[in-house]
Amino acid sequence: MISLETWLGASAICLNNRNEVLMVKNADVDGWSVPSGEIERGETAAQCCVREVKEETGYTVKTIKQLYVKETLLKSIRVTAYYFEVEAIGESQGFNDPEQTIVETAWIPISELEKIKHVYPEDLEIIRRFC
Repeated sequence: MISLETWLGASAICLNNRNEVLMVKNADVDGWSVPSGEIERGETAAQCCVREVKEETGYTVKTIKQLYVKETLLKSIRVTAYYFEVEAIGESQGFNDPEQTIVETAWIPISELEKIKHVYPEDLEIIRRFC
């Protein structure tokens, strides 16, 4: 029996009062995604979500509720990602991505989401379903 590697992570769906979604652009991948990352040892999925948004966008957020759990197989890795609705508190303090993978952050209007390239196209459906 083959044992698959697993990856557990969390993703944030953050809307503002102008119907825009907070998105990030990665340096090594052509496209946009919602802020997300791997759950660290001793951290809950919600704590990971808050930490990743802060690192990748500079925004402090609070989780509102868990929206969805995505389970998929990606390059022989079993991926589980917990999606949370989050609310930004205040303004961005500038992102401090320790891995230096984020090159840009933006609030993208929901009406424009279909016009941009998504790193994970299935995220567009998740955003549509819950926003």
